[in-house]
Amino acid sequence: MRRIAGIVLAVLLIGGVVAAVVAGRSDEDNGTATKTVQGVIGSEKAEFFADPDVVRALAAKGYTVKAEASGSWAMEGLDLKGYDFAFPSSQAPADELAKKYGARQPLPRPFYSPLVIVAHRGAAEVLAGNGLATLDQPSRGTLDMAAYLDAAERDRTWQQLKGAEKYGELSGTLFISSTDPESSNSGALYLAAASYVANGGRVVAGEADLDRTEPLLKKLVTVQGAQQAGSDAVFRDFVSGVGNPLVLVYESQVASLLADGQKPGDLVVLYPDTTVNSDHTVVPLTDDGKALAELLSADPELRRLALRHGFRPQGAAAEFASATTYLKQELTGVRQAPVPTSAVLHEMARRARG
Repeated sequence: MRRIAGIVLAVLLIGGVVAAVVAGRSDEDNGTATKTVQGVIGSEKAEFFADPDVVRALAAKGYTVKAEASGSWAMEGLDLKGYDFAFPSSQAPADELAKKYGARQPLPRPFYSPLVIVAHRGAAEVLAGNGLATLDQPSRGTLDMAAYLDAAERDRTWQQLKGAEKYGELSGTLFISSTDPESSNSGALYLAAASYVANGGRVVAGEADLDRTEPLLKKLVTVQGAQQAGSDAVFRDFVSGVGNPLVLVYESQVASLLADGQKPGDLVVLYPDTTVNSDHTVVPLTDDGKALAELLSADPELRRLALRHGFRPQGAAAEFASATTYLKQELTGVRQAPVPTSAVLHEMARRARG
């Protein structure tokens, strides 16, 4: 599968934190006197803040953003003294950071992104042929979460699925690759959605629910072996043609790839029929961080650029994905599962990791 072309990798993995993604130029370069705002962001937003058009749009409003990327849940362990904002990938880790640093609620949520499964076409067709998914377009479909979790619980292998014998790469245990749920938002939300289904359509809320869902969630995680700390790395691996044929990523990562003119020939996007939206939530730590959050939420040019990078700005569903057969414009047929409390989600991730 072709590699992503034209993506500048400005991230460096150091001790679980991807550091020094700089979104901004010197005042002399952009011709505008700007105020530097420093923050920590989820890795899936690194390309957005590094986009020269985003840099110019922020400079036009008087801001240069310097950002370091980290797993969203790992942000809790960072010392954010001297930072202006944190920008994790969902509300739960943002709420924890808000408590820690005394940030005022409600927290700004400029845009959101549902979690999806990227699959190679052969894998998607085998899933569809065995009742685990349906395809409404050659490159788009829906994953039946209950059926998939049942297969995972019974340790089904690709070889047990009819049609898999045509694809040499489909062998071994059937599973979805995700990120480390103890440090990464997407991995934690995967457990939130799976646990909701496994718990009979009820959010996991206490010890009994945790005990009930633990064996399945542990299977979903331990079968993967070592996990990445951020979704950017697993998505790059998939597009490069390495790793597992089923990978959990943010819809925005696929949309951004398509917006760059990349259309991998055998890419299929599967929307889980039960999922959790990732509400990218800003935790303002200073007045400058608050002003940046307001710009990201309200400025028309920055909202347009967020759309270009595949994020769904709040209230802008009609603008999204209107010209692609890979992504859903409206999230019809996709059920939103409630997210457990942060304490329960942390315990769930701890148990799943063993």
